[in-house]
Amino acid sequence: MTTDRLDQPKALRRSLRPHYDPETFGRLSEQIARFLGTARFIVYMTVFVAVWVCWNVAAPPSLKFDPYPFIFLTLMLSLQASYAAPLILLAQNRQDDRDRIQYEQDRESADRNQAEIEYLTREIAGLRIALNEVATRDYLRSELGKLLEELRDNAQERESEPERR
Repeated sequence: MTTDRLDQPKALRRSLRPHYDPETFGRLSEQIARFLGTARFIVYMTVFVAVWVCWNVAAPPSLKFDPYPFIFLTLMLSLQASYAAPLILLAQNRQDDRDRIQYEQDRESADRNQAEIEYLTREIAGLRIALNEVATRDYLRSELGKLLEELRDNAQERESEPERR
């Protein structure tokens, strides 16, 4: 039994399977799928098939490489479709994964925003309650005005008291 040493890199293991980077392959498949979904691709394929058919119909018999039933053209188009379908599905799966992650992030952000709104609502309600308990400027002015009047009345009463004696 061998022990793995952490201070030394692992020995490379040989495999019969080819190594590929799934992320790179996924990006490539998305680029191909995006191209397959464009009008440019349809125009290119239409021109390709038209040239193929015209060549094999109008060319001299010695230059024709795919006579009328166009078996080889059918094979080429089937091969193209057999590769295009899985690439498109792979690109859709990757997009679904990105959408799911974005949805989760949006949901978390919405939850945080909702909690913040609830907190701020409670704070505003607390401030409103506190303001009702705090004397406002108008209330203080009116109370001070009443007090001033009482003081004037008391002062006038004191002035009038010596006259009564």
